Amino acid sequence: MPAPFAAALASLRERRLRGEVHLAEIPGPTRVAPYSVALEGEVTEPDGEEVATGRFVVLHDPDGQETWQGTFRVVTLVRATLEPELAADPLLADVAWTWVTESLAAADVEVLATGGTVTRVLSRSFGALGATPDAVDLEIRASWTPTDTDLGTHLAVWADLMATAGGLPPLPEGVTALPARAHQRPQSRPPTRPNTVGP
Repeated sequence: MPAPFAAALASLRERRLRGEVHLAEIPGPTRVAPYSVALEGEVTEPDGEEVATGRFVVLHDPDGQETWQGTFRVVTLVRATLEPELAADPLLADVAWTWVTESLAAADVEVLATGGTVTRVLSRSFGALGATPDAVDLEIRASWTPTDTDLGTHLAVWADLMATAGGLPPLPEGVTALPARAHQRPQSRPPTRPNTVGP
């Protein structure tokens, strides 16, 4: 394992996130880069209700890739269901993208080649399902190239983005998130430690 990738994994393992964010390691992609790690996340409210989900992937190619402008690439996905009245807001996608840029700016990280898409889908039910309320599903895909191996900070950016999309208030300035207690998942997944990465 290249030393820069090992350092990146160590920074991910050491990072602690707010208690509402729960992580599980999943298989990383194998065709895009020689080295990768992937995490699946969910944000829950105190009553256990899931308000956002997402995926965080780190790709590493020691030789670099031209489109990345570096040897690492962070690829993120965030999904959340929003209030139906937001479906008609023409600025919804623009606002959602500012969540990405503002989260990166607030973390004071230097990134290159930032890009992504924001997709919203309005679901309206009919017939026997006509009483089901309208729902707006928001999906934010964003990727960027970090300029160092402190990827724990980038993990926190993604976690904050999920929390924002899920409607959670930001942590007050100066408040440090404590490690979450073990979270029992209903799905059948290999047991993992919350908010940790790697063996």
